[in-house]
Parts: sequence; structure tokens; C-alpha cells
Amino acid sequence: MSYTEGMFKENALQGKTILITGGGTGLGRSMGTYFLKLGANLVITSRKQDVLDKAAGEMEKETGGKVLAVACDVRDADQVTKVFDEADAIFGKVDVVLNNAAGNFISPTERLSTNAFNTVVDIVLKGTANVTMIAGKRWIDAKQAGVFLNIVTTYAWTGSGYVVPSAAAKAGVLAMTRSLAVEWAKYNIRSNAIAPGPFPTEGAWSRLLPGDLVKKFDPAKKVPVGRVGEHQELANLAAYLVSDFSAYVNGEVITIDGGEWIKGAGEFNNLDMIPQEMWDMMEASRGKKQ
Repeated sequence: MSYTEGMFKENALQGKTILITGGGTGLGRSMGTYFLKLGANLVITSRKQDVLDKAAGEMEKETGGKVLAVACDVRDADQVTKVFDEADAIFGKVDVVLNNAAGNFISPTERLSTNAFNTVVDIVLKGTANVTMIAGKRWIDAKQAGVFLNIVTTYAWTGSGYVVPSAAAKAGVLAMTRSLAVEWAKYNIRSNAIAPGPFPTEGAWSRLLPGDLVKKFDPAKKVPVGRVGEHQELANLAAYLVSDFSAYVNGEVITIDGGEWIKGAGEFNNLDMIPQEMWDMMEASRGKKQ
């Protein structure tokens, strides 16, 4: 088998209904498609109903599963409540929430308007909080077990220049994940997170880095294993964390980035750019015996 193949047996998620915010495109769609293949029912949300409807039709055709597509701006708690009401009406209940909706700008922070900063924080942090609190309260009232899986990023704990609103928001999501893992465990509600490295989606890098910058800042060059991630690799990890196989995993954030953030954290890690000839010269200058 290869890392581009699914790792679970058929029907591993049979009977579960999984709600994915930002589920109609990109990584959300890739994870959702795999959940469907494993027997889950799926609820996908984003702000554009036409995009959702198209994705839902294609995902159902590919997998034979059932997809409910409901337009929703996660910043609006009333819209979020409507999604859960519709999901309950169709599937009876929601078992898993995957908080995947996000927004980001790559920009010097001094160039961002207050509105731009707030937009990212409102979607990523406040939107995740809306979905989480509405789902959690419903689960607690119904005495129903539940699972949260939140998509964060490695700069949630390191911080990163040029994406300050996203870093601040994702750090908040990570703190919420760990906090609720403790507080809500007594209700049989688990909370975990995934911090993906570069998993390019169609058009994503060109939107963030236009023109020749895409090639200059090729994310694969920063990853020790020498490549970007395949969507199926992320989908495999997500499927494990939303399944009953991970019942003893709670409050964790799992990084899947080929070692990218560790390489970036080490002060001298970029010395792998030094050619062998230069190392020879440096050793000779120290008088090291060859």
C-alpha cells in the first residue's frame, strides 16, 4: 500500500453523521469524501449554496453516500443552529463536528485594516466557537456522545509573521480544543485537533502568493521529507480521530507536515543549503584533520 490509499476497512464510520464546516472545497471536501467511503453520512457547510450543491452531487456520485448541503456563515450563530436543525431532521443526529472553515491573508500586519484582521478572527476563532458551543450544548442536553476535530496549524504554537490574524485565531482554537477536552470529557465529548503542513489545493497557493512567488516559495522546499502532503494522508488521520478507534485520544493536536515546523524551529536547520565543498573549506580553516 502507499500513502495515497485509504487505511481503514469499509464501513468503519457506518452510522455516524459528520458535519464539516468549509466542507465543499479543498481539504474539507477530501476528508468528507473519505468519510463517505467509510459509510458516514455527511453534512457540509460554507457560505455559497451553489458550490455546496455541486460538491454534494459529485461526492454522492463518487461514493454512493448521502450528503446534506446547507449554506452557512459560521459567524452567525442563528445560521449555525439552522444547520444542526436540518441535519437532525434528515439524519436524526450529528455525531462528529469537524471545524475546518477558515480565512487568511498573507500581508505585513501594518498593511491590514482592522476589518481585515477581524474578518479572519471572526471566521476562524469565533466561527469555530459558535459551531462548537451550539453542538456541545445539544449533545449535553441530549446526553449524547460527540467528537470535535479542529483544523489548526503549526504556527498556532510558534506564531508567524505575515499571518498574524490567522496565527492569533488558530492559537485560540487550539486553546479551546485542549480546554474543552478536559471540561466536556465527563459528557463523553472528545476534542482533538490536526495541524497540517502544506497540502496544496487547487488555486490556494496562487491566491496567497501570486505570479512567480509561487515557485520561489515552493512549500515542498521547506519540508524535510521533500514533498507536500497528499490529501488522502490527511483524510486517513482525520478518519482515525473521528472514529471510535481513537476513543482514548483526547486533547491532542497531531501534526502532519513531514517535519516542516521542526525544521523551521531549529536555528541552524537551513545549513543543509551549504554545499559539501564549503563544508570542506570550513573544516580546513579550523585545521581539522581529514
